[in-house]
Amino acid sequence: MAEDKGNETAASREVEKAPIEPLRMPTVEEIRGQDIWNNCVVRSAASGVMGGGLGLMMGLFLGALDNPVMQDQMTGRQQFIYTAKQMGSRSWGSAKAFAVMGLVFSAAECVVEKARAKHDTTNTVVAGCVTGGVMSAKGGPKAACVGCAGFATFSVLIEKFLDRHD
Repeated sequence: MAEDKGNETAASREVEKAPIEPLRMPTVEEIRGQDIWNNCVVRSAASGVMGGGLGLMMGLFLGALDNPVMQDQMTGRQQFIYTAKQMGSRSWGSAKAFAVMGLVFSAAECVVEKARAKHDTTNTVVAGCVTGGVMSAKGGPKAACVGCAGFATFSVLIEKFLDRHD
């Protein structure tokens, strides 16, 4: 009886396992799509456009939150015009900053990844450092170093949070 139970359990385990599916080869269109997306210029341009869109939305939101200093002395129309101008200027500035940030980060990460032939956290650290340095370069070498360290740290924390690498 004990042998029958052991055989039934082993047989039921084999039935429970899902059948192994054969590997499906990618189509020509899928391979072309991957080749296009693996191009650093395409990837960087797409990141710049998406970063600009994110910056535009953030600028619109943050511009809408700005209150005029002399709010109690302004009419409703004047407040509306002031808020619209703030939203426009904030959105344009944020769109440019986020577009540059996305473009530089993506380009640096792609170039480092291709040069090293590895996809790991080191690429993120280098790309973050380059991006932080470029974004804060106008402040001088000290600001560029702080920007490099800060953005590299931020990039690694985001990578760990998203758990993209092993």
